[in-house]
Amino acid sequence: MKVGVVSDSHGELENLEKAVEHLTKKEKVEMIIHLGDDSDDAKIIEKFGVKVIKVPGVFESYYQDPNIPNRLLEDFNGWKVLLTHTDVSHKNDLPTDLKPEKLVAEKTVEIVLHGHTHIPRIEEKEEVLFINPGHLKKEDKKGYPPSFAVIEFEKEKLTVKLIGLDGKEIQAKSYQRKGKTQPST
Repeated sequence: MKVGVVSDSHGELENLEKAVEHLTKKEKVEMIIHLGDDSDDAKIIEKFGVKVIKVPGVFESYYQDPNIPNRLLEDFNGWKVLLTHTDVSHKNDLPTDLKPEKLVAEKTVEIVLHGHTHIPRIEEKEEVLFINPGHLKKEDKKGYPPSFAVIEFEKEKLTVKLIGLDGKEIQAKSYQRKGKTQPST
């Protein structure tokens, strides 16, 4: 299963469309995940005919709506994945929100997909893989160019690529399943 991941588009629909075009046409992803800021931007993804999953960013009005989940636990080809805007709890969280730190500590998840920092990263901490696709703003004061991610979930292995808006690969890594969490049947 091949999945595209974007975050922090902040209304930059031209850049989002360019990323989605690359993900759907070149990478041939089955679905695209938008990790917030602004989750409404994800509407543009729908015209490409792929499934869309989205979570709101911490400063979006949706984040305070108890009917819209701020964090989602998903299963991609047996991999337990947390979809969240922030990789840790945030002051704007609702009392019922999933707590990333708890899920990581209890090894409930194998992967945390997050945005918020605008800094692309693939990092393993506490035997959990943290992936941030970066941002899609034209200009960002943190100095990182616009980027997105593609993840290929195989039963025992996954491959992650961070890709710049220019289509060039920034970083790529492959991981074998650690066996710390039980895959779903």
